[in-house]
Amino acid sequence: MTQIEWMKSKAHELRALASENAVVILPVASIEQHGPHLPTMTDTLLAYESSCRAARLVNARGGKAVVAPTVWSGLSEHHVDFGGTLTIDYQTFYQILRGLVDAMARQGFSRVLINNGHGGNIEACKVATQDLTFELGIPVVSTTYPTVASEAYGKILEDQSFIMHAGEAETSMVMALHPELVDDSDLAAHANPIDISLDTYKSGGFRYKSFAAISPNGVLGVPTNASAEKGEKLLDASAEGLAELILDEKTWATPPDLRLAETGGVPLKE
Repeated sequence: MTQIEWMKSKAHELRALASENAVVILPVASIEQHGPHLPTMTDTLLAYESSCRAARLVNARGGKAVVAPTVWSGLSEHHVDFGGTLTIDYQTFYQILRGLVDAMARQGFSRVLINNGHGGNIEACKVATQDLTFELGIPVVSTTYPTVASEAYGKILEDQSFIMHAGEAETSMVMALHPELVDDSDLAAHANPIDISLDTYKSGGFRYKSFAAISPNGVLGVPTNASAEKGEKLLDASAEGLAELILDEKTWATPPDLRLAETGGVPLKE
């Protein structure tokens, strides 16, 4: 079986992958509170697992992909009030990503997919993707692993239509991978039903809020109906979505320049 993990590969194997135009999947996540029942490594665990499953699918379908070690340090200031949380600022986050992607590019890799596993990183990853593209001149793409499988998630889950913090989805996936890390002794007591479309999230404006302002226990959603079986389905759905994104030629193609030769009598193109 082809080795898909960077940290388990030999240097010459990685040089060969670079020469074969392999995509590097760079998982990014966080170490932060996940309610009374899930470990602080939840986002880091799930970002890496979804990346590895996607890489195996890519390689099985004739592509080339390798998974870098996870960047576990994310933007989690909003979880600090609950304890157990490590966080950095955006400038540090960007410099970490820049250093890693630059190292990949200097060793011959020309396509990088940042696979994010933490909601607090979403906007930062978008900005970083733009900045890395300008600075390094290689195609860099970012996504958040549940978003590429949002339709499938809605069909698998019962208490929510999408992933929420420490709810049915994340609890299910951790159950599938490390059931010993889930305290399932009283999941019903941890439920915090909430519609993420409410003003808490989409009020038309943005103001920083601690997670303490929207959850009494660090949980959003209902973990009661979580199961390992659902977790496997969710992880496989995300892997499928990621693999399709990676194998789609349009993902890596140079965007077209649609500008006219001139507007208002002034040239647009050199």
